[in-house]
Amino acid sequence: MPREVRERQMLDAAVRTFGQRGYRAASMDEIAELAGVSKPLVYLYLSSKEELFVACIRREAVALVAAVRDGVEGEPGRSADRQLWAGLTAFFTHTGEHPDGWAILHRQARTHGEPFAAEVTAMRSEIVAFVTELIAAAAREAHREIPFADRDVAGLAHALVGAAESLAGWANETPGVSANEAAATLMNFAWAGLGNLMDGRRWSPAR
Repeated sequence: MPREVRERQMLDAAVRTFGQRGYRAASMDEIAELAGVSKPLVYLYLSSKEELFVACIRREAVALVAAVRDGVEGEPGRSADRQLWAGLTAFFTHTGEHPDGWAILHRQARTHGEPFAAEVTAMRSEIVAFVTELIAAAAREAHREIPFADRDVAGLAHALVGAAESLAGWANETPGVSANEAAATLMNFAWAGLGNLMDGRRWSPAR
């Protein structure tokens, strides 16, 4: 069997095991059995449990970022809100179809320190940068120039990505929630506020 096929089988088994049992509880014996290979073969391809977990994080991160980019880039020439809708729908579709991978990225990797957390941080930074571009594009659609500071755009992008991450966890744990429903929930929560902001209507605390 070609090496890349064997590696994919082992990573599939590892993602399922880590996602469902957690990094600490997962064993290399269990992963090898699920992959249909011997444990020495797993160590031959990936020399340690830590290295295997990092490989799982990287693969799932790359797949998630690609899904979001493909969703947005599949809507060329569309308005910024339609592009954001496409990106959110792609995000929730992917996390819903790959719950074990999302569990690794959202829960497992973040709670077991370095180098795992650093891998997720890199993925998140890429998605935040992408969302920042979409928000800036929306502002330019409403006005010829962005009506607020770059720091505000970055903050909005971080807030939107954080909300999407939290909502994906809820959607995966709540029976019957579709990707479209989750995306619509976030669009209704965020886009109305963004629309007001684009029009110069800011909320401020009462004095």
